[in-house]
Amino acid sequence: MSDHSKLPGHLIRRMHQFSTKVFLTRVREAGYDLTPVQFAALEALRREGDLDQARLADAIAKDRATTGAVVDRLAQKRLIGRSADPNDRRSRIVSLTPEGETVIAAMTPVVEALQKEVLSGLDATEYRTFIALASKVIAASVSRNDT
Repeated sequence: MSDHSKLPGHLIRRMHQFSTKVFLTRVREAGYDLTPVQFAALEALRREGDLDQARLADAIAKDRATTGAVVDRLAQKRLIGRSADPNDRRSRIVSLTPEGETVIAAMTPVVEALQKEVLSGLDATEYRTFIALASKVIAASVSRNDT
């Protein structure tokens, strides 16, 4: 039997825990109250522009129910606005508010800086290799799920 602490799933879970802890700590130190998923939603809206909630869910790789809850929280914080889709009354369009644009602009350097802390045990070459390998695994999992 193998040592479970060396299994990829276990290591990924532990890395996710550490990454989330670092993110929350650094973001709070910078004076913000956002989760990694909330940041991802704001960043996706900054990058893509206005999106309906289904497309936002796809952009942040979350299910629609989770995305709906994230959108609710961000709307309560007045970082996003919601409006009816003129082409589909059942759909809601989500967009950044001016305050949301300010927050994402201020948080982006904080989040970019903490990435090296998340992988602090790696040198520059190992860091790039990790990113390449993790990206490869994700691309393969996405293509498997599309079929």
